[in-house]
Amino acid sequence: MTYTGDVTVGGPADVREAGELRVTKLAVGAMANNAYLLESRTTGQRLLVDAADDAPALLRLLGDEPLQRVVTTHRHADHWQALGDVVAATGARTAAGADDVEGIPVATDDPLAHGDEVWVGDMGLRVVALRGHTPGSVALLHEAADGSVHLFTGDALFPGGPGRTTSPADFTSLMDDLEREVFGPLPDATWVYPGHGADTTLGAERPSLGAWRARGW
Repeated sequence: MTYTGDVTVGGPADVREAGELRVTKLAVGAMANNAYLLESRTTGQRLLVDAADDAPALLRLLGDEPLQRVVTTHRHADHWQALGDVVAATGARTAAGADDVEGIPVATDDPLAHGDEVWVGDMGLRVVALRGHTPGSVALLHEAADGSVHLFTGDALFPGGPGRTTSPADFTSLMDDLEREVFGPLPDATWVYPGHGADTTLGAERPSLGAWRARGW
């Protein structure tokens, strides 16, 4: 079946394979958060993006195979409510943006900075700081061997605009980071996996950048 990224809480996961990357997307919790299980198809090593909620559902998704790491995209509670239980069950290392670590009640093994690389077997994910939704919000970028580009944005970028900010300065910070680090260097075909709801591409969102700046949210 063709991957669409359309998932609902209580429904099945959606799976796509691109080069060495396998992405499994599951919606969990009262806020319909997206959790993404990333697997290297060559080594089998795995990383979970946002242990957001519903630890039993996430652990069923993980099954009996080891989990190497959980990356929390940002400090908001709906993105880490299952983190403690998942780490306790799997022994996975934890990672999050360094400036958000103090807001996550599960110890962070690996504080992340812009430009860091997170490795899952032979599969590298580059850390992209997208500051504004929270001070330490991070995205993960993977450029697959088949030429496809995959960006896991947490709540920094959705279909229709950037994530919520609470001040003009935070909005400007987030838009500046998005334009400089995402829309500037990455191609239109880049697939965007957000923290809630449907996926999108940079090409679908790029024409709206000026409108987002003008509206201020």
